[in-house]
Amino acid sequence: MIHRLRTALILVALALAALPARAFETSASAAWVYDMTTGTVLMDKNADQPLPPASMSKLMTINMLFEALRDGRVTMETEFAVSTRAKAMGGSTMFLQETDRPTVSDLIHGMIVNSGNDACVVVAEGLAGTEEAFSAQMTERGRALGMTNSVFLNSSGWPAPGHQMSMRDLGILAQHLIEDFPEYYPVFAETEFSYKDRAPENRFNRNPLLDLGIGADGLKTGHTQEAGYGLVGSAKQGDRRIIFVITGLASDEARADEAERIVGWAFRQFSEKTVAKSGTRVAEAEVHLGDADTVGLVPAEDISLLVPALVQDQMTAEVVYNGPLLAPVIKGSPVAELIVHVPDLPDRRVPLVAESDVGTAGFLKRLTTAGWSLYGRYIGSPAS
Repeated sequence: MIHRLRTALILVALALAALPARAFETSASAAWVYDMTTGTVLMDKNADQPLPPASMSKLMTINMLFEALRDGRVTMETEFAVSTRAKAMGGSTMFLQETDRPTVSDLIHGMIVNSGNDACVVVAEGLAGTEEAFSAQMTERGRALGMTNSVFLNSSGWPAPGHQMSMRDLGILAQHLIEDFPEYYPVFAETEFSYKDRAPENRFNRNPLLDLGIGADGLKTGHTQEAGYGLVGSAKQGDRRIIFVITGLASDEARADEAERIVGWAFRQFSEKTVAKSGTRVAEAEVHLGDADTVGLVPAEDISLLVPALVQDQMTAEVVYNGPLLAPVIKGSPVAELIVHVPDLPDRRVPLVAESDVGTAGFLKRLTTAGWSLYGRYIGSPAS
């Protein structure tokens, strides 16, 4: 039987104002904002809708190259050939020539800072032989990373029917790049790069937040006529890091303004709170045929939540477990779940463990329990 127990755990610790939260209203056609520190989704607007990602999909090409570095298939000094197809790429480029032999380091900077379409094709052909084969590998690898709404038909995000990503998928990819490649991630914060001094007009990173002093340190802009203006961004202030993805803005100015507003909102309208310490009892669960009738339920580690500043006293919590628990119960074993309900945010579910051991009841108690059980069945049975 599922048991649900309301608990005042949160309410005691966080009693402040009683004003309703105001959700952020974005002018982006789709958006996703995520607090990495607490694993909290702060905003979800059409976040699972597959859309043209423009150059933001270069993040997947960059990821594939980072993984090749990690696996030892290439080094930063490995040189790649430049094909006629790569040289002929239009749009934003790092101005590669067929006689060039750019290193992996050059290509990483060219893709991130210059948003080089030519660099992406060079990487695709260098790792997989053809851009078509590489695109198929990108799609397959994306699925393995949990990107269920992404299909790649090229390496650069060049407009192509069916080449699409969701904002959530882009956020998942950004988190993967930040967490799994800390040695390469700082390149996303670099503001200038010009391969062999060929691109003075295209040497600046297009990320509009990098020079604002708000903790922004990545990741990638994108723009096509079909997609509008978009940005996959991340910023860190103190111990908190957020990732945000926006698309469908009308201009680069609108993109810059919206991105800055989102960063300010995410850090100023939410605060991280420790609402229960490890080992602190938050409820009790019934135990069947044990040498104790109940066992305390405690979190195995401190529980920290991201809380909207204006709704902290509207939080509620309940404990759910399938019980009564059957003895013996082992101390530290997961036996229940704490579900915290925060207005305007997804529920936070936290495992609870047994506070102590509960052994099996002695013979006399088990006999008595069995007798009462039989008596209850007899009383409740229809008369013969």
